[in-house]
Amino acid sequence: MEVGDRTLRMTNLGGPQSEVLLTRVAANIAGAVDAVEAFWGTDWPRDIDVVATGSQRQFDAEAGGGPAAQWTDIAAIAVAERVDPARRIAIGQRIVFAPGAVGMREQALRIVLSHELFHYAARADTAVDAPRWLTEGVADYVARPRTPLPEVTPPPTALPSDADLAAPGPQRSQAYDRAWWFARFIADTHGTATLRALYRAACGVGHTDLPTAVHDVLGTDMAGALADWQQWRIRQPAH
Repeated sequence: MEVGDRTLRMTNLGGPQSEVLLTRVAANIAGAVDAVEAFWGTDWPRDIDVVATGSQRQFDAEAGGGPAAQWTDIAAIAVAERVDPARRIAIGQRIVFAPGAVGMREQALRIVLSHELFHYAARADTAVDAPRWLTEGVADYVARPRTPLPEVTPPPTALPSDADLAAPGPQRSQAYDRAWWFARFIADTHGTATLRALYRAACGVGHTDLPTAVHDVLGTDMAGALADWQQWRIRQPAH
């Protein structure tokens, strides 16, 4: 189907339930495209490929294989066969949905779709060794609504690590939240253009390390950025 000047291609690997999911994806894709374009711009692939799997085993394989436990609480993932950063091309790129995604509430599905579409859009400009927690935090910033944040006691004291995002369970969920809060803090206090610049500096092809990126883009060191982030988080009105 056509989505503005982009084309959505949907592949059903799992039967009737997957067809239901893809129908919902089609209904929400325009909003996801708008969210990604508003943050990242329009210079990314015109073709969007979405795959709905029919079993968890099928999803595990499409997601990249390895230990099955790592995929148990993942609703969708954006993957690519190969990335050519010099030509800014991602080959074999697609967004793959797990079968359980069909049971998601509409807002949750919309968030997941927008989150993965950002990864899809930014793939060719994102280094393989980019700090994953920051790529995920920015994707969540693009995807999640600007609602009041949940109350957290005590407030976070440290940024998440890539290892925090690797294991399923509460730790991974909390790490995603902290990454999102940091991205939202940057956008709220410095503007979305600065968050985009930080992503390119810390996650882009040929990126610097995070402390250097923070210094170059935000004009402060890591200790100062963390202190400001923590104070911002404390001041946020809870819903």
